[in-house]
Amino acid sequence: MQLDGKVALVTGASAGIGAAVAERFAPAGARVVVHGRDAERTAEVAARVDGVPVLGDLALPGVAAEVADAALAVHGRIDILVANAGLGWSGPFVQMRAEEIDQLVALDLLAPLQLVRCLLPSMIERGSGHVALVGSVAGRTAVAGEAVYAATKAALDIFAESLRLEIRGSGVSVSLTVPGVVDTGFFSARGRPYDRKRPRPVPAGDVARALVDGITNDRAEIWIPRWLRVAPAIRALAPGLYRRLSARFGERVMPR
Repeated sequence: MQLDGKVALVTGASAGIGAAVAERFAPAGARVVVHGRDAERTAEVAARVDGVPVLGDLALPGVAAEVADAALAVHGRIDILVANAGLGWSGPFVQMRAEEIDQLVALDLLAPLQLVRCLLPSMIERGSGHVALVGSVAGRTAVAGEAVYAATKAALDIFAESLRLEIRGSGVSVSLTVPGVVDTGFFSARGRPYDRKRPRPVPAGDVARALVDGITNDRAEIWIPRWLRVAPAIRALAPGLYRRLSARFGERVMPR
């Protein structure tokens, strides 16, 4: 897909990966609709990319449809959806409040599905478009202390694969970007900073570059960094070994 002249909606674009994606789209000639919750930060990113800000808390019922409608109203269509908005939570599952589970599932899983449901029909009708979903290596390998987050990303992974098969031949493509540890504010927002020496966090700009490259080259799956593919391969081929290694080297979680 050529980006020049395309209209892209990027959710969670007020910072981190989303902002970096918006900043890569603009120089390529795409018109960007910048979604975020924070009005000031979203407006700042929109100004940098000559885009249009759209506000909304995607964790709330019905807001995904409102964001989709607002984005469609800007240029009359959306050619590319980058469903990037997300939230983490770290700690023992038994300490997670019911409302925290609901919020994570709503934002990390239900919101992307609702956005795709709202925007996909017009893409199929035009015979052109791209749905870019942002997953996580946690959805392929599991992470102690992030059971719900990992579950939402695993579900998004299967959704991407299923949707890709379903709309094959329609002219609309689907990609899933699978990042590892990314240097953003995600970890402080989840309640516990990232404190391991390995693997080192990758810059948000690197993830954005890989994601956008995946769109322009119609790649179904984008791993960043690429060596992360080894972990789910070991899990599939030698699950016993994988679990022993995870127990020994995996992230330890202490009660908060």
